[in-house]
Amino acid sequence: MSDFLKGAVSVAVTLAVVSAVTAVLWYFKLATVGPAHPVFFYLLPIGVVMLLYGSRPALLAVFTAAACADFFLYDPIYSFVINSRVEFGDLTCFSLLALITVKCASELFRPSEKIRTAKSRYGRP
Repeated sequence: MSDFLKGAVSVAVTLAVVSAVTAVLWYFKLATVGPAHPVFFYLLPIGVVMLLYGSRPALLAVFTAAACADFFLYDPIYSFVINSRVEFGDLTCFSLLALITVKCASELFRPSEKIRTAKSRYGRP
């Protein structure tokens, strides 16, 4: 039961983080002072999710962030239709960069195994 609870908490936190970033970016988009390429603001929160909960919740965050950015931040708003090649390129580059970030971070922060000390051939320590 505790594994289920840990998984549920990690999914809930992941979705909450992506929702919070989406809400802030959406507010600035509606106020017409938003960034030109808003999807890249999701990278840091995805990295934090990766460090705290692992690679699976981070992968969920990558795909959720791409979907939220497409639906809420790129024109036409409230649609998954992508009108321009620039927006498609933004989403594609973001997805690839975020997936590479998750993979690299999972390798860097993987628990290390104890390195065996090699025995000397000559019987010396």
